[in-house]
Amino acid sequence: MTITQLYYVLAVAEHKNFTLAAEKCFVTQPTLSMQIQKLEEELDIQIFDRTKKPIGLTDVGAQIVTQAKNIVNEANRIKDIVDQQKGYIGGDFRVGIIPTIMPTLLPMFLNTFIKKYPKINIIIEELTTNEIISKLKNGHLDCAIAATPLDEEKLKEIVLYYEPFVAYVPESSQNINKKEIEVADLDVEKILLLQDGHCFRNSILNLCKNNNFIGENHFQLESGSFETLIKLSDEGLGTTLLPYLHTLDLNEKNKTKLKQFANPKPSREVSLIFSKNELKIHIIDALKNTIQGVVRGAIAFNDVEIVSPK
Repeated sequence: MTITQLYYVLAVAEHKNFTLAAEKCFVTQPTLSMQIQKLEEELDIQIFDRTKKPIGLTDVGAQIVTQAKNIVNEANRIKDIVDQQKGYIGGDFRVGIIPTIMPTLLPMFLNTFIKKYPKINIIIEELTTNEIISKLKNGHLDCAIAATPLDEEKLKEIVLYYEPFVAYVPESSQNINKKEIEVADLDVEKILLLQDGHCFRNSILNLCKNNNFIGENHFQLESGSFETLIKLSDEGLGTTLLPYLHTLDLNEKNKTKLKQFANPKPSREVSLIFSKNELKIHIIDALKNTIQGVVRGAIAFNDVEIVSPK
């Protein structure tokens, strides 16, 4: 039994296809198939049910894949141990970021991070929270940035900052002349939301439910981006809620339509998330310090109330 054989098994289990798995492993399909067959012969079992389309795991194969993930991940981290011992901060570092954080946070810290740590090859993906959780557990990401708490047993969270929600109201709204608003001031039937699948949307739904608002079926208009929601609000179709950092780049006219919430401000908790057995802690710490350094000057809110994204 070899690490390479286990690596091939994991590739087939993930892609459910021998040819595609071979392409991802940069080997020929016969080579990959032969190594997996050798492993099955050694163990005297079948890992994969080849009669299914797509290829599936046998019962014992599913147990082997679970153990193989642990073995391959730990083997990959041997180099991380050596790098950490030598104080080397470099190499590939894979980061996932949710869509409602990526456009505002990434430009704030990326250039600073690259200049400070030129030996790190940072690979960034825009992913949903569910995709992030899956990839972290499967060892396909080193860390991620998302709204928390997630309450995932195998993942650790380090809070980066708390980002308040800000209301963007149309000129026809009764709230347009208020200096600050309360959650109770929102017209629940005219809230513009992101489409299902965005954790920021879930946070807004939770905010409304926590304040005895009407159920989710009364939210009528949904969109895939904050920019579209702002345009819909400008047409008088309703109020939307934005994360604070997203409001910093609005033009002066649009900023006049922003209304801060009274204290404690409803906010989301934004954290670095990583596997509890992750060994690239020195790089995670470097990323945390860089992000907190640039965000500290942009967000100065202390009295906040965290709204869960789940």
